[in-house]
Amino acid sequence: MSYAEDIRRVRAREGRSVGSLALIALGALFWGYLLLRWLINWNWVPFGTPGEPLVSPEALGLTGGTATAFQSLPQLAEGAYITVLITVIAILAGLVLAVPLSVARVYGRWSKWASLSFTELIRGTPLIAQLYLLYYGLNLSQFFRGLTEFGPFTLRTALWVALIGFTINSAAYQAEYIRSAIESVDPQQLVAARSVGLTQREGIRHVVLPQTLRYAIPGWTNELVYLIKYSSLATFITVAELFRRADAVASDTFDYTAMFTVVALVYIGIVITATKLMGYVEDRVSLPGLGQARGRS
Repeated sequence: MSYAEDIRRVRAREGRSVGSLALIALGALFWGYLLLRWLINWNWVPFGTPGEPLVSPEALGLTGGTATAFQSLPQLAEGAYITVLITVIAILAGLVLAVPLSVARVYGRWSKWASLSFTELIRGTPLIAQLYLLYYGLNLSQFFRGLTEFGPFTLRTALWVALIGFTINSAAYQAEYIRSAIESVDPQQLVAARSVGLTQREGIRHVVLPQTLRYAIPGWTNELVYLIKYSSLATFITVAELFRRADAVASDTFDYTAMFTVVALVYIGIVITATKLMGYVEDRVSLPGLGQARGRS
């Protein structure tokens, strides 16, 4: 290897290090601001006014759409909280449902048909139609009228319905990711587990699923990104998430370009954080010969 090639590699590593540090700094600023706004909106800090910026846009010399977007940052932060809440609960609760669905699909005799029917029904219909059915058709919100206040947190009845809808939808997609991962595991491993005295259930639990969940991480990353973006559909059942907050301000001020530019940046910030987090998780749980994380042999 030549000296020039060594220099290029060192500079490339330094460039990546600088880029990583810049990304970490931007992420800290992004999430630090959101966390601060959430604490102010919940009255958990002794300063700041809920719904109002810490500094007026006039004091910063901002005008026009830029001033409108800056003035609306507290409302957008509150909407971002709802977006994150929907995403996190849907991905985690969906996983709890997806694991038995995928196992039933692969190893069940009669249950596989129930699992197949559920996943194909949910994956074959639009998410917006599912939300409309739950909210307007079945009127599920009536069952949550007494569950709106949790200390400083307010969960409107429509938000409960959105959480149910997104969880069901995510469970169907995650079940397919996990089913595919299960089928990637050599079936002879389950045979070997049975030969040493494990039952089929124990073999699935202790041999197949630990590998399966590692294989499924790239699929989870995609599902997480989809949930972040598709959470905007909750606006159609009156959930005041990020998109609805921005749309309300833009409709009043007609500053659509500024408002939705800021909203796009917020979505990008959440998505990049999610993908980096899932990449970190994949690296941490990787084992030699399993999955495709960096550094595996």
